[in-house]
Amino acid sequence: MPREPAPSARGESQTSEGEGAGPPPLRPFGLVLHHDGSWTHEGQPILNRRIREKFDGSVRYLPEEGKYVVQVGRFRGEIEVEEAGFFVREVDLDRAGVILSDGSRDALDLESLRVSELDGAYLCSVKRELAPGGLPARFTHAAQAELLTAVDEGEEGPVIRLGGRLRPMPPLQSGIP
Repeated sequence: MPREPAPSARGESQTSEGEGAGPPPLRPFGLVLHHDGSWTHEGQPILNRRIREKFDGSVRYLPEEGKYVVQVGRFRGEIEVEEAGFFVREVDLDRAGVILSDGSRDALDLESLRVSELDGAYLCSVKRELAPGGLPARFTHAAQAELLTAVDEGEEGPVIRLGGRLRPMPPLQSGIP
């Protein structure tokens, strides 16, 4: 009589040879990260601030699968991302970088700045090591204001001091298309 795979200590199936079948395939489970940074589960808003903050800091991108997940401890679930999986919380002008919603730091690539088609918020590319061209990160209102207050008018157009150097601001569309 053939042996059934035995569950491992991590809940994965193992064959009689001891090979793990791996975790179950990722599937959406109703968690959505909206363009404005709000979260819903099965259409219902998540109102608990601590849960929202935990989710914000737990977003990961899996390059092999091309999917965003929330990873809390050993739990990992696929999420639907409306526009960007990460949010720029702060701009670090001295280091020419940004601080993201997952707590990581990344370089601020001015050439990747663009305007959201949804509402005119700024987006930039981050985490270039995970995807060609990087992943979109959306500026919060405070971070966008911080960036814009650092822009001055130079001889040849708008400039910003990043990392101790004056750099030209790229032309950005204004308004909502």
